[in-house]
Amino acid sequence: MRNVIFQMMISLDGFFEGPDKELDWHVVDEEFISYAADLLNTVDTILFGRVTYEMMADYWPTPGAIAGNPFIAGRMNTLPKIVFSPTLDKAEWQNTTIVEGNIGEAVTKLKQQPGKSMVIFGSSDLAVALTKLGLIDEYRIIVNPVVLGGGKALLLGINERLKLKLADVKTFSSGTVLLSYHPDTGEHA
Repeated sequence: MRNVIFQMMISLDGFFEGPDKELDWHVVDEEFISYAADLLNTVDTILFGRVTYEMMADYWPTPGAIAGNPFIAGRMNTLPKIVFSPTLDKAEWQNTTIVEGNIGEAVTKLKQQPGKSMVIFGSSDLAVALTKLGLIDEYRIIVNPVVLGGGKALLLGINERLKLKLADVKTFSSGTVLLSYHPDTGEHA
């Protein structure tokens, strides 16, 4: 069965975007780009909510993105993308499919298909919906060395305790820390 990985950058005080939806505080250096390239080599599908999809679709196909990071842009542009949205009318970014119906059914079917893992970049509302359905297999939370003092909190809308097990920690020279967690199902090997 395929896995779903949720990856989100957050501030030290737990926000994934600033008060004015700004993301200019993300640390994206060569070390992070190398990590991102490694991750993109382990997945074969990207899952998005509408807002993140539109932001990514406006950036990655541009000449500046392709020139600035040809490998990442190439993967982002060529990998199959699924955007979950009842309001998006069309998707012009190559290899994109829009799913308007039941998110849980769609992701469950995708997980049962052969292939590599799938990744959610950002798309907090989608991640909340899939978390509530127990469909996320790994949470990769990248803590940036900044305090924003306000914004939108990570996984806003989860109203029940979610037990997680630490799977891995990676510290970047920038001070950014990647924390990888799996849901704690209570089963031990």
